[in-house]
Amino acid sequence: MDFSKLQSHSKVTTEWAYPQAAPNRTGWLQVDTAPDHSLYWEEYGDPQGEPVMFLHGGPGGACAPVMARFFDPKRYRVILFDQRGCGKSQPTVASHGPQVALTRNTTDYLVDDINALRDALDITGRMHVFGGSWGSTLALVYAIRHPDKVASLILRGIFLGMPEDLAFMYQGNAADYARDPYALTHPGSYVSYPDQWKAFVEVIAPQDRGDMMAAYKAIFDMVPANEAERERQLQAAVAWSVWEGAISNMIPEPADDGKYGEADFALCFAQIEAHFFANNLFLEPDYIVRNIDRIAALPIHIVHGRFDLVCPLTQASRLVEALKDAGAEPATYVKTNAGHSAMEGQTVLALTAIMDGLAPISAA
Repeated sequence: MDFSKLQSHSKVTTEWAYPQAAPNRTGWLQVDTAPDHSLYWEEYGDPQGEPVMFLHGGPGGACAPVMARFFDPKRYRVILFDQRGCGKSQPTVASHGPQVALTRNTTDYLVDDINALRDALDITGRMHVFGGSWGSTLALVYAIRHPDKVASLILRGIFLGMPEDLAFMYQGNAADYARDPYALTHPGSYVSYPDQWKAFVEVIAPQDRGDMMAAYKAIFDMVPANEAERERQLQAAVAWSVWEGAISNMIPEPADDGKYGEADFALCFAQIEAHFFANNLFLEPDYIVRNIDRIAALPIHIVHGRFDLVCPLTQASRLVEALKDAGAEPATYVKTNAGHSAMEGQTVLALTAIMDGLAPISAA
């Protein structure tokens, strides 16, 4: 039988409006000592254009040059940077270990880092803040604390970080998996990705599956005493990372784990995520919704994939409802026929259209 005509992926192909360009300049900014956290940053587009601060996902992800393609290079000055412990920033879990890389690595510090980068790059007025997934969380927290510095929020794949949001992705039916791996005992991402879920769950012994996130965190917190324990830690980090990478696309590519399967990326990504999740994102419960009135006057643009199983659409719905309760409406709310990844065709089209249609900062 010929299945060659079936759609094989949902990732962006010809949807980009703007070509990939080289950065105008790059650099590192030291933002802290003990340890000496230094952020790697890149600037794209018009050096005199409207500033856009791009906040990547994770926590624990990283930026890539392709992320500058959402923005008209003749209009915008785009700043991409890797958050603490991520990507090319230093120190990382892979280079220095979690005891170093996770020290002074919290949401409060990340918010302060954005202001430090603003100052270092001489951004003095309002800026557009663009973030997806965890980047949407960080963008919202930043705006709540510094609304005077934000011209607009452009948010993709809303992540509010409530316990039930995390349980949907990481817990699912794990507690019952040994008895019946296909039982739909609880809601969760596993429903649509049973093969990938099997690989994620079976890293953890059956007796420890009542709290999958805690079980993984215990492995990450272990100080390896030998090669077998180092391999165990890496295996867990790759399993955690690949699980998220696989379910981020509406149509996964099982033969290609991409960066999620790379050892250094997986160690950083998984351990930073587990660190933030174990500490409730270093935020008070329901912090964003309880403080939504502080940003209700800002233009807020939301794009969310209808088939997102990393951050289900209900999180965007909850944010929109909170804005309405505060007497505001999102400036844009688009539900795309896509999954979680920013690199899916419909999501690329929607985000680019929003950026092309924003009111200039001078008129915002």
